[in-house]
Amino acid sequence: MLITKDFHDVPTKFGKNGRPIRVFVISPQVPDYPQANEVYSEIYQVTGPVERFAGQIASHGYVVACPSSFHEFEGPEAIPYDTEGTDRGNKYKAEKEVAAYDEDATLTIDLLTSLPNCNGRIASTGMCLGGHLAAFDPRVLSTVCFFATDIHSATLGRGGDDSLARVQAGELTGRGELVMIFGKQDTHVPRAGRDIIRKVLEDANFLEVQAQHAFIRDESSKGRWDAALTRSLFSFMIEVFERTVGRDLGPRGQVDKAFEHVC
Repeated sequence: MLITKDFHDVPTKFGKNGRPIRVFVISPQVPDYPQANEVYSEIYQVTGPVERFAGQIASHGYVVACPSSFHEFEGPEAIPYDTEGTDRGNKYKAEKEVAAYDEDATLTIDLLTSLPNCNGRIASTGMCLGGHLAAFDPRVLSTVCFFATDIHSATLGRGGDDSLARVQAGELTGRGELVMIFGKQDTHVPRAGRDIIRKVLEDANFLEVQAQHAFIRDESSKGRWDAALTRSLFSFMIEVFERTVGRDLGPRGQVDKAFEHVC
């Protein structure tokens, strides 16, 4: 399926000097196609790997929106995958207010639902930074997060990330499907950190694979890119999206009974 690319500049409460957030939109080239998806970038904003990842999703028939994460600090251009760029991205990641991360997710979903080729059924995904944040929006029916960093230590954003606290407070109860994917050799989210996330997100699908951090990044991955594993997990993600967003199965029910033990 062919795709087209566009962008929208959206005013924000947290944007400094009147700077909006730029949301890149990648769409399948089919009139009025009725699905939508949101992709969060890593600390380097919307880079080549992020755009290619989004393009692959769009080619399956989804309208994809990618917000530029650090509009408070600089323009929407991608940050280089070098030492200076990494330091800059990590600095922004820590200085950005948690409320601003939430606003970015809300504004991106608002934009998607305003588009004529979106029917309001939203899924989200992301690598490294922020993919988990959109899951709290009640309009999101499923979320697939790849190696989401900093939530185990509550250090994402100024003042500390509150994602796990919000889960413990019940904000995700009865919401859409959540999948967390981590590499067992990921030094950014070590085993102790993954155990914390797994314990709190006991109702999520939690996958651990033999991989390092950033294993789905096909550019400047520092030798960590695993194309075969990425392909397999991409298929897994598309299955989740097709089931939760691509089909309208009605309201999501709760499983409140024990499963029968059958050999």
